[in-house]
Amino acid sequence: MTKLEEVKDILHQKNASLVVAYENGEIKEYYGRRIEDIKNILKENENALKGAVIADKVIGKVAGSILALAGVKEIYAEVISQYAVPVLEENHIKYEFENEVEYIINEQKTGMCPMENKYKDEKDINVIYKEMLN
Repeated sequence: MTKLEEVKDILHQKNASLVVAYENGEIKEYYGRRIEDIKNILKENENALKGAVIADKVIGKVAGSILALAGVKEIYAEVISQYAVPVLEENHIKYEFENEVEYIINEQKTGMCPMENKYKDEKDINVIYKEMLN
């Protein structure tokens, strides 16, 4: 079983929001909302996700940008937005997904996620990373 298959299985079995297989072999589950877990991991150690393999419920452009700059190697997403795909491809991150959507919807399910909307046209993912982690 590959690392990606392993984190994907844990994501589904434990109903986690994020599962990370760290480069050192440790696998951890997270249950936070939106991208809070990713931000917390990187605030604690900005190099924590270098070489990691992750499975996440939802990957939009913001999460994709942060994960790309954090050095994640491979990603599985249950839902991925069309705004996230080019970010992952341009940064040579291998990815798989269950469902591709035009955009990530907001919590009220009435329109686009505010973060996806704010950054949808941003060309420099460094801007997204800095603004989201500061």
